[in-house]
Amino acid sequence: MSITEDKVFKALSQVQDPDLKKDLVSLGMIQDVKVDGKKIAFKVVLTTPACPLKELIKSDCEGALEKAFGEGLELDIFMTSNVTTTRNDAPLLPKVKNIIAVASGKGGVGKSTCASNLAVSLAQKGAKVGLIDADIFGPSVPTMFNVEGEQPAVKQENGKNVILPIEQYGVKLMSIGFLTPADSAVVWRGPMASSALKQFIGDVDWGELDYLILDLPPGTSDIHLTMVQTVPVTGAVIVTTPQKVALADATKALSMFKQPQINVPILGVVENMSYFTPEELPDNRYYLFGQDGGKTLSDKHKVPFLGEIPIVQSIRESGDSGYPAVLKDGLTADAFGLLAENVARQIAIRNAEKAKTEVVQMKV
Repeated sequence: MSITEDKVFKALSQVQDPDLKKDLVSLGMIQDVKVDGKKIAFKVVLTTPACPLKELIKSDCEGALEKAFGEGLELDIFMTSNVTTTRNDAPLLPKVKNIIAVASGKGGVGKSTCASNLAVSLAQKGAKVGLIDADIFGPSVPTMFNVEGEQPAVKQENGKNVILPIEQYGVKLMSIGFLTPADSAVVWRGPMASSALKQFIGDVDWGELDYLILDLPPGTSDIHLTMVQTVPVTGAVIVTTPQKVALADATKALSMFKQPQINVPILGVVENMSYFTPEELPDNRYYLFGQDGGKTLSDKHKVPFLGEIPIVQSIRESGDSGYPAVLKDGLTADAFGLLAENVARQIAIRNAEKAKTEVVQMKV
């Protein structure tokens, strides 16, 4: 039986994207098909470079072609990606495909640690990533990325000063910590902090990004409202720890985004400090703060559970040294890598199934 491009497309139309529940051909994920006898070459364009199902999809394609044309095929399958977006024609940050808010109800749950390692892990997997340290009063990104004391450059563009973000570990960074002395407190009223966040969004040359992550301050404040009133947020990641007091505050943060007038999709819940694992006993788990609190929260609100991050000494050391834990081999790197894959996966599902987020118009 002769093999043609049309027959290849027909065979591959039997392969579904496991998340989007549609076949790869109708989703436009099969491109550049070339046939030469039993040699078949084509591209599979995934929705994110951090796709956790990459090998499964490739294997399914191979199986579908062998089923249609028999064994002995020479397959050249090039797996690539084009991150999806609902932010087409956005007036602000037009080259940024997705804006992700990382939030928590209370301080001290490791929100900035999760945001930083999420950003670096996505960059490691091939995505273009930026990170805004929106915690104006307690900036931690300069320390966590070992760029304390650095100052961003400024350029003139169309008669306007534009800030160039600091870049470290493949991530573009902006923080109030770059603009104020490290040992000075930022004593500002709410409107001044909100103005700083607007400047980080509108006056910084972010360029083309697949994901712009906003590390928000704890709680629900002016900063959160300014964010949703300035840009349409793709989705929010809620960080909590397992104990009851953290879950109560995380519930408030989650509920804020789900309010009808705000209506930012919840990408999921990540449970930080889930269990303690001593480095000398890597197979042991001690649930110091309780167990499955994050899972219970996600189940209650019917949102995805994105993963558990253990509490180990190396995470604290990595934050202090400015070398994120995901850059090292081991348990924590694996956990943050899985978190990045799950977040990217939920963004792709959200972009396929839900309408774009609108800028909030309410007056508060």
